[in-house]
Amino acid sequence: FLDGGKPTVALVYQAVQALYHDPDPAGKERASVWLGELQRSMYAWEMADQLLQLKQDVESCYFAAQTMKMKIQTSFFELPPETHIALRDSLLSHIQSLKDLSPIIVTQLALAIADLALQMASWKGCVHTLIEKYSNDVSSMTFLIEILTVLPEEVHSRSLRIGANRRTEIIEDLAYYSSTVVTLLMTCVEKSGSNEKMLIKVFRCLGSWFNLGVLDSNFMANNQLLMVLFQVLQRDETSTNLHEAASDCVCSALYAIENVDTHMPLALQLFQGVLTLETAYHMAVAREDLDKVLNYCRIFTELCETFLETTVKSPGQGMGDLRPLELLLICAGHPQYEVVEISFNFWYRLGENLYKTNDPALHGIFRPYIQRLLHGLARHCQLDPDHEGIPEDTDDFGEFRMRVSDLVKDVIFLVGSMECFSQLYSTLKEGNPPWEVTEAVLFIMAAIAKSVDPENNPTLTEVLEQVVLLPETVHIAVRYTSIELVGEMSEVVDRNPRFLDPVLNYLMKGLREKTLASVAAKAIHNICSVCRDHMAQHFQGLLDIARALDSFALTTEAAVGLLKGTALVLARLPLEKIAECLSDLCAVQVMALKKLLSQDPSNGKAADPTVWLDRLAVIFRHTNPIVENGQTHPCQKVIQEIWPVLSQTLNTHQADNRIVERCCRCLRFAVRCVGKGSASLLQPLVTQMVSVYQVYPHSCFLYLGSILVDEYGMEEGCRQGLLDMLQALCMPTFQLLEQPNGLRNHPDTVDDLFRLATRFVQRSPVTLLSSGIIVHIIQCAIAATTLDHRDANCSVMKFVRDLIHTGVSNDHEDDFELRKQLIGQAMGQHGQQLVTQLMHTCCFCLPPYTLPDVAEVLWEIMVFDRPTSCRWLENALKGLPKETSGGALTVTHKQLTDFHKQVTSAEECKQVCWAIREFTRLFR
Repeated sequence: FLDGGKPTVALVYQAVQALYHDPDPAGKERASVWLGELQRSMYAWEMADQLLQLKQDVESCYFAAQTMKMKIQTSFFELPPETHIALRDSLLSHIQSLKDLSPIIVTQLALAIADLALQMASWKGCVHTLIEKYSNDVSSMTFLIEILTVLPEEVHSRSLRIGANRRTEIIEDLAYYSSTVVTLLMTCVEKSGSNEKMLIKVFRCLGSWFNLGVLDSNFMANNQLLMVLFQVLQRDETSTNLHEAASDCVCSALYAIENVDTHMPLALQLFQGVLTLETAYHMAVAREDLDKVLNYCRIFTELCETFLETTVKSPGQGMGDLRPLELLLICAGHPQYEVVEISFNFWYRLGENLYKTNDPALHGIFRPYIQRLLHGLARHCQLDPDHEGIPEDTDDFGEFRMRVSDLVKDVIFLVGSMECFSQLYSTLKEGNPPWEVTEAVLFIMAAIAKSVDPENNPTLTEVLEQVVLLPETVHIAVRYTSIELVGEMSEVVDRNPRFLDPVLNYLMKGLREKTLASVAAKAIHNICSVCRDHMAQHFQGLLDIARALDSFALTTEAAVGLLKGTALVLARLPLEKIAECLSDLCAVQVMALKKLLSQDPSNGKAADPTVWLDRLAVIFRHTNPIVENGQTHPCQKVIQEIWPVLSQTLNTHQADNRIVERCCRCLRFAVRCVGKGSASLLQPLVTQMVSVYQVYPHSCFLYLGSILVDEYGMEEGCRQGLLDMLQALCMPTFQLLEQPNGLRNHPDTVDDLFRLATRFVQRSPVTLLSSGIIVHIIQCAIAATTLDHRDANCSVMKFVRDLIHTGVSNDHEDDFELRKQLIGQAMGQHGQQLVTQLMHTCCFCLPPYTLPDVAEVLWEIMVFDRPTSCRWLENALKGLPKETSGGALTVTHKQLTDFHKQVTSAEECKQVCWAIREFTRLFR
């Protein structure tokens, strides 16, 4: 495409037409690819400008406006500084000439202008110049307000790296002109009367300035615009769109005064303004206008969030007034559950705050509110009286109930779990409520059962007694939730083993029914986990269930859960019994795998063994008996017997990443289960891993390798073999990662490779450091530090940190001096490159959450050799760019020297982390 030189405008126009109108999807696709390449090229600037000038139709202008915005955001450096003014003037003339063509084009051009203004240091006081130029012309008002709306929004845009210095300068500039903007907006409202479209634009713009946090609160408190805002929200006839815009704006204003004490006059105006909306809320309820009801609830919630600390500090006094809480409880009374759901975050935060202050008198003030909330929530959790079948977990209402359950757990301490549990139970005992009320009460009881103290508690034992007596004739949803409740009460069963038989009988009934099987399995799993010792006598029963697992209608997850419960109990049997029982438990899965292997592959594909592999994995993972030193591990023999089947399964499916992953997972837990007892598998397992990996480099082999190094790396006799394995696995890995974009396309491989290398550093550092492969691994690590992928990056940083640390930590092992010398050699070779790369990476490639990991690496480098690392850091800093392509200063000389000093004189890693945090903001 680009070889042909610059395309003509006519050709670009033709491609845009094809993108929107070509009846052939392949033609559309070709046009899309071609236009994408054009947008990335240098020609895009000129083509976009010409299309906007031609003004042929909405589609070509939209493409051109969007291209302009994208180029300014991502490729502004392509333009020489002397063209900036011409670009600005041309964009302003385009937005003026296209203002009536389409609002989406105006938005794209407004974004382009805003992004230009933020990057172009020579354009001083852009707000002032724009207002001066356009505010007297009514027809320019729409695009002027659009630019003034997006400008504050773009200040913190992720796609612009303008740096903290420039950002601070811009924010100060915008704060300076903010009252001019508000006055302009007010004039607009006065001139346009009650023109709804204009009001929506004005409120959006005002909200945007509130969000940036630059409006002067004294000026705003007495501003007419605030009055207009509340009048719109009080009026019954306000349209839905305008109502939403006004609500958004009030929420932004409330959010902006989060720090109430510094915004007193405005805080008071907003507080009183919102309280006047109660009547309007009731009106919206009466008119069944759910959109408005939701808006009011958002505003009331935001009010409570803003004044949360004031309310907790001085409840009932001044702006600690409790009326906002009353408003939220009124909303909780609305029949639609979506309304109360809006306020959940506030109730959660209130609970958290009160929990921290731990003041009984204070808790007493808020208790009645929480009681009323819980009452409302229990009612919202009721299923429809005509609901059939079990409660759905996955639909919106099911998710709402899960959120209720979480919230109840978080705030129950204010009411007292026991009191609440007893109250709920008495509503069931004394009344004869309809099934949907019973079910909802059991649901809330299940949420708090675990937080009730199970020690000699007669109410709990009575509940358990009554629940397991529920007849099979009650509504299936009641049985479902009662089974959940029993599962949550496993602590009570553990304290009162006399209930174990009736409880298990009750759960077995559920297990045999199609719709209750999975929930019953989950409850049995819970009981097994908590009552492991009491369950030992029932092991035969569990084994019978496990043998007939597929005769029950279980989800995959429930089946695996049951096997986990069985394995947990199995581990508590006497040692001599374990081997035989484990063999029994695994037999079903092994038989199934053997059967699959013996079948002829249907349509050339072997049947999927993952179900059985996952079941074996969970059995190995949770069968962890206590084995004294010198005793043979009871699981060793079983795992040796199973190995040939696993090996064969792995071979058959070696091309299928998903199945190989499950095989490796199964083997990982088998090795972990018996530890050193799996020595006889080491040779054949490593041989097979290495040979399959040459053809199919699945990253899970690297992970499995790290497990083997962890288990055997301390054994003198295994070290060379493990090193050979590492070298054999590294060759195909490096080939994969050296492809174009190899690191970015294979983050799992990066993650697992450095896990493996880190295990080596931890278990046998000298073996690795003396080998030839270490240079390549370090080189790969330095290249991979730029990878913006959470797990992979964490893995790389941990490897580098641990590697250097082996030369720092004198653990009084014989090999410390040798380790120190080897690390010294490695750092001499790679230190400067590593430090330079790390600085570049954290300024330009990585998100802020990764910085603590980078700080740890830098800290270890410093601890290892402070004088040299000072020099390395100085050189790295010299290489960073000092100003942006828009001519703004990115970093001052003083900021560079301060940072260097903070890092090199740091006395703990935390200080390095703070310094990097502050410093990298200059480049974001």
